[in-house]
Amino acid sequence: MTNRTKRILALVDVAGLPIFILAFIWRLQFSARWTWMLFPAWLVMSFLIHRDKPKTIGARADNLWPAAKRAAMAFAIMAAALIVIGLIRGAPHHFPEHLISPRRLWTYFAFCVLQQVALNSLISNRLEFLTGKRWLAALLAGGIFAACHWPNPVLVPITFAGGSVMAWLFLSERNIIPLAIMQALLGTLAWWSFPVAWHHHLRSIVPSTARRVEFKRRVSVLRGRLSDSESTSHANSNGTPRLNSTTSI
Repeated sequence: MTNRTKRILALVDVAGLPIFILAFIWRLQFSARWTWMLFPAWLVMSFLIHRDKPKTIGARADNLWPAAKRAAMAFAIMAAALIVIGLIRGAPHHFPEHLISPRRLWTYFAFCVLQQVALNSLISNRLEFLTGKRWLAALLAGGIFAACHWPNPVLVPITFAGGSVMAWLFLSERNIIPLAIMQALLGTLAWWSFPVAWHHHLRSIVPSTARRVEFKRRVSVLRGRLSDSESTSHANSNGTPRLNSTTSI
């Protein structure tokens, strides 16, 4: 593979994957939910095409300790900021039970691992290859991460800051496990620090918007069925026999 081809494919990853994610969030999850399978398929295909290895995508254990130390320092600063915000805002002095239940934390951690693979193993790696500058790649990765959480007023600034920091940490010491743990804990703190009415249960698409999208989809489906029904009725009025489940052919 030539360097030019590799750069073109890297650009396709950087631009195409976020576009697909946004399309799924805003449309496909309501009209073609099965398309979520394209997400892991995209990741695997990209890793194979670019000949990525466990060390380059951060699936490794040999640097776990130095990566964990870096992540712990960044986590302490950002966690302190979220705690201060929560205390100033008057957040409850205890976490809701459902928020810290083992099942919820494990599920959320697994989701964070998947996000870290997309954000860092793929996008941050490709951006560093395209730009040649770690700081620029980290900022761009943070911007893409924030864009995928638009228009949530809490998640957009938090994911830009957190995404940029995590991308920098990854490019400095490639290991996604400490970053996934960091993201899961920071996400839990963010849920507590801000009112639910602001962050909408940490969802990118707010419930009211989701309902509007689903409503439009159902209206579209209903219109299609009515149109088919009218066409069938018109055909029957012209003498074409109507077939049903009991008709033999």
